[in-house]
Amino acid sequence: MPLVLIVVGVGWLLSSLGLAPDINWIWTLGLAAAGLLPMVMHGIDKVTVAIGPFFLVASLLSVLRQSGRLHVDHEMPMLVILAGVLLLVARSSMIPVPQWTVSATAPETHSATASNGE
Repeated sequence: MPLVLIVVGVGWLLSSLGLAPDINWIWTLGLAAAGLLPMVMHGIDKVTVAIGPFFLVASLLSVLRQSGRLHVDHEMPMLVILAGVLLLVARSSMIPVPQWTVSATAPETHSATASNGE
């Protein structure tokens, strides 16, 4: 929460100073939060390695577009390429499967066999 307040304050200050007046900070910070929260809450796995960086880069590209440094015609294809790259990275065997997708297995029961004295 303290970091969120600092980032919101910096965005607000930049807008107030006229350095970044046309940036929608709620949208931009929402994208960044959507990227950070899954990784913070669940760690690194096949889902968060794709979702987290995607939304973080989308937040950065959003700032660049809103500040006039990037055109939406370039932003969208960049996001599509990024999504493909991240999905390829997520397929790596080095990245773990999310724990919530792994079904819990019942503990093995060892049934005692009745001996008939033979």
